[in-house]
Amino acid sequence: MTEPDRYHVLNPATEEVITTLELAGLAETDAAIARAKAAFDGWRKVAPADRARLLRAFAAAVDADRERLAATEVANAGHTIGNARWEAGNARDVIEYYAAAPERLFGRQIPVAGGLDVTFQEPLGVVGVIVPWNFPMPIAAWGLAPALAAGNTVIVKPAELTPLTALRLGELALQAGIPEGVLQILPGRGPVVGQRFVTHPDVRKVVFTGSTAVGKSIMAGCAEQVKPVTLELGGKSANIVFADADLAKAAATAPYAVFDNAGQDCCARSRILVEESVYDDFMALLEPAVHGVRVGDPADEKTEMGPLISAAHRARVAGYVPDGAPVAFRGSAPEGPGFWFPPTVLAPVGHDDRAFTEEIFGPVVTVVPFRGEDDALRIANSTEYGLSGSIWTSDVGRALRVARGVEAGNLSVNSHSSVRYSTPFGGFKQSGLGRELGPDALNAFTETKNVFISTEE
Repeated sequence: MTEPDRYHVLNPATEEVITTLELAGLAETDAAIARAKAAFDGWRKVAPADRARLLRAFAAAVDADRERLAATEVANAGHTIGNARWEAGNARDVIEYYAAAPERLFGRQIPVAGGLDVTFQEPLGVVGVIVPWNFPMPIAAWGLAPALAAGNTVIVKPAELTPLTALRLGELALQAGIPEGVLQILPGRGPVVGQRFVTHPDVRKVVFTGSTAVGKSIMAGCAEQVKPVTLELGGKSANIVFADADLAKAAATAPYAVFDNAGQDCCARSRILVEESVYDDFMALLEPAVHGVRVGDPADEKTEMGPLISAAHRARVAGYVPDGAPVAFRGSAPEGPGFWFPPTVLAPVGHDDRAFTEEIFGPVVTVVPFRGEDDALRIANSTEYGLSGSIWTSDVGRALRVARGVEAGNLSVNSHSSVRYSTPFGGFKQSGLGRELGPDALNAFTETKNVFISTEE
């Protein structure tokens, strides 16, 4: 008999073991899929109003548990307490938003000759949701909420590093009355549980958030069964600052657009593009803003940036800032235990520098100058990614021209806000496939069925 696969979950701020979990193997994964398949027929037949009521109860349970969820994320993921509270609230809001969907999952009546033609939005079946470690709680909700609302059953595989809030969401769903087997949380390794979602014929869709390399592998595997996927992958987003922008505001907010969550964010604006005529002025304003970022104990209310997720990831991030790297300035980070890395600004850098072209996924940002709109667009679009970005200008016409020209799925003008639960989220190019959140997400969890009823005698 083989020994169970056990995993020690660490606190990244202290390196202490929080708990030890037994990870699912192939047999446990197949059993969970069988339970989800068995529960599907009953769940899809739950009356829309009743399914909505259960989802509202689930959202209420999350709301009542927000402080516990937030504290869990602080310990497990190293998120600041302020961010973790927002994330728990976002999970609640996403579930509440999709609680309105079952009663509004409309089909159409299409005019045809000789009868009546109607469409139905049918659920897919079992959905496998693979969640990353950088935002474990909200991204789990982004996948499970619309899938459940559309009548599917769901298995969530959290990242090995950060399973605890997903497990708690599963407990809260059961407490709220979601039937057994409808939502399951299955901690396990990607090559075991995640890969089984890809290969098992009873899993009818895979949702994955993570690296572009793994996303490509999942997409290729799902192609064997023509299995649909939603992919939210990497990013190397541009923060474009024009000379007519409010430079003080652009510089003051730029650190938080890339150093939030220690830079472990696919939407991080990790390339700052500044119009050449104001480049020096911008850098002079950026330096005190970077030094002002408070890095430390994530449980402290005043902390603005916590640790990286693991020692291995810290080593990877450090590889982009070797000895002799063009460090313009950097902030500070605690000494001692914990996977700390200081906020770091690299400049000048070439357009072919690894730090400028590759997703670092840490608190490292590059700054380069540009000359005019065309040059800004050329630099911003010279990447395989296309997830997010920001545009800073006082010219509305320019803001619209540049927003239409940037090849990215989520853009902000004079701000860094890209994600709202009521609007669609997703990437261009190799940043992903499909859309999450907003009204668009439901389409990803249903198939359109067309029915013609003859009225001729």
